[in-house]
Amino acid sequence: MLTYDPFPTKDKSLKKATNLTLNTEVLAEAKKLGINISKACDAFLESLVRQEKERLWKLDNAKFINEYNRITEEEGLPLDKWRTF
Repeated sequence: MLTYDPFPTKDKSLKKATNLTLNTEVLAEAKKLGINISKACDAFLESLVRQEKERLWKLDNAKFINEYNRITEEEGLPLDKWRTF
């Protein structure tokens, strides 16, 4: 299965300092638990960006996807008669 990587740079060491406003209680608990705040925020933000890009891609391609699904429903899958499974 092909997957789209919205972060094609493999060098994950590229970082930029930024300011965040976080809930003080949650921050204190995270520190007590030894959670790396930067790493956790970075991973969560990457996940959110990936989800949003996927949502936008689906929205941009909805017409094609709906048309392809309609054709597939009416005509079946291409090369379906040669399937062995």
